Amino acid sequence: MRVVLQRVSEASVTINHRVNAVIEEGLLILLGIEDKDGDEDIEWLCNKIVKMRIFNDDEDVMNLSLLDIDGDAIVVSQFTLHAGTKKGNRPSYIRAARPEVAIPLYEKFIEVLEEKLDKMVGTGEFGADMKVSLVNDGPVTILMDSKNKE
Repeated sequence: MRVVLQRVSEASVTINHRVNAVIEEGLLILLGIEDKDGDEDIEWLCNKIVKMRIFNDDEDVMNLSLLDIDGDAIVVSQFTLHAGTKKGNRPSYIRAARPEVAIPLYEKFIEVLEEKLDKMVGTGEFGADMKVSLVNDGPVTILMDSKNKE
């Protein structure tokens, strides 16, 4: 499981000209799922995400977590995070999980994240053509991979 965390001052997801989710200060989380992913990956990532100290304290030092600031989150599925680019110029998505595997894991990820944050999380729609808007605060962008634990 791979995620791209983007610290935002605002973000939204629009699907078919309808705003599906809007947040202010918090994280936009792009989530890529592969066949080998499971509950352990979800638990590890969600724990890291909510405790990651990437928000500024009163002295402008990245010392606070999403929990500390009571920030919001949007989770957007993004199979392209598992793109293979080794051969040729057309990315291969063979490592990305098929919908029958990915959708339940995506939904479980959202459920676990909501439990840890004790609030609702905004979402995109799995497989939909989405328009994601954000103001990246910092900019701060963090890549994480549950298989490498980094």
